Amino acid sequence: MEVILLERVEKLGQMGDVVKVRPGFARNFLLPRKKALRANEANKKAFEAQRAELEARNLDRRKDAEAAAKKLDGRSFVVIRQASEAGLLFGSVSTRDIAEAAAAEGVRIDRTQVRLDKPLKSLGLSKLRIMLHPEVSATIEINIARSADEAERQARGENVLSRAEERAEDEAVAAEFFDEATQAAAERDA
Repeated sequence: MEVILLERVEKLGQMGDVVKVRPGFARNFLLPRKKALRANEANKKAFEAQRAELEARNLDRRKDAEAAAKKLDGRSFVVIRQASEAGLLFGSVSTRDIAEAAAAEGVRIDRTQVRLDKPLKSLGLSKLRIMLHPEVSATIEINIARSADEAERQARGENVLSRAEERAEDEAVAAEFFDEATQAAAERDA
């Protein structure tokens, strides 16, 4: 199906481009969200008549998004989650969780603007892209921790998992020592 793009769509094209897309993508995403029109003669004429108005509106939204990106770029947000000793989360951090963490600090981000490249399923710091406009993005940092104290330590660059790893190593050494002592005692008694 061919459509006329009413705004820039990432990995697809610029405003005014006539592109061929799968019918489901057009019907379920592009058309309902007013990002495109079906490419027929009537819509092409209507688009050309409204082109200047659409470009002006797009420019205004882009300026607003650039101003918001300057305020947002480089900010860090903390998400508190339960996790195992190895640092794996019981669940994952979703786009909704990130939007709520930003809202708690007074920053309005819609969850549809958050771009996750991979699921966030472990403790630590992660950089994420926020798409404020099809042509403007900002980068934020998400600090996933078990407590506020742990989040502060991670922000300073400390590895909070190293203590758990050291504790696991100490337990392994103690178990090995205990096994050797038990075996020596059994040989002595025999």
